[in-house]
Amino acid sequence: MSIVVTGATGHLGRHVVEQLLEKVPAEQITAVVRSAEKAAGFAERGVRIAVADYNEPKTFEGLFAAGDKVLLISGNEFDKGRPQQHAVVIDAAVRAGVALLAYTSAPSSLTAALADDHRATEKTLVASGLPYVILGNGWYHENYTENLAPVLEHGAVVQAAGEGRVSSASRADYAAAAVAVLTGEGHENKRYELGGDEAWSFAEYAAELSRRTGREIAYRPVSVEEYTGILTGAGLPAPLAGVLAGVDASIETGELAVTGGDLSRLIGRPTTPVTEAIEAALRD
Repeated sequence: MSIVVTGATGHLGRHVVEQLLEKVPAEQITAVVRSAEKAAGFAERGVRIAVADYNEPKTFEGLFAAGDKVLLISGNEFDKGRPQQHAVVIDAAVRAGVALLAYTSAPSSLTAALADDHRATEKTLVASGLPYVILGNGWYHENYTENLAPVLEHGAVVQAAGEGRVSSASRADYAAAAVAVLTGEGHENKRYELGGDEAWSFAEYAAELSRRTGREIAYRPVSVEEYTGILTGAGLPAPLAGVLAGVDASIETGELAVTGGDLSRLIGRPTTPVTEAIEAALRD
């Protein structure tokens, strides 16, 4: 039996594998990656490396074994049919008879277009007959804190979220939830709605940046259309810009304020406050 993590060298996947190494022997972990070179550090620590690509179904043949627990981390290629990519993994898991397949989805409250691929994947997973867990991951702190340069340059947080609040958490928090499911018992056929313990607004986010930098950082709310234009002007493809602007519209209506406590209960501790993520980003 192995714990198998797809997308293991991605932002979230690396956190998952690192935390698994603290709980189970390395030889019980399989990291599924597209580039073995990027996973060399894990291989040196005894993690099994499997090279496979969501776009190439044949690469998943024989990858799983009966009794495996699998974490399917959603792909980030928005233009390549993510539900079909994910179905490749689910079909391979069915053929192998894995013990559990956990999927990193989105909160059920999210109606933005970003959630469409997740809903389609969830439908495929539930219909597959596999024991499953749906991890409804909310927004990540790092979606904002990893892109502070333009905010600091222009002295403004520009979003299309109005006065909406978002209960983000760190990637490490969401990874810890996945690890808890993969190493624990009694999670079969459950859905968890995951978000940080405290929701915050962008006005509060800007105020925290101001406090920590000693500079005046304002929050400038804009329309969805204007925000889409800003993102495309910054070089994002128009479809992706539209998806991200749509998430802001969902934030404004409260769809990413996921405060039911599932995340902190799963990980057995409070979630990481956004203030800590801001502090770490400014320090780095």
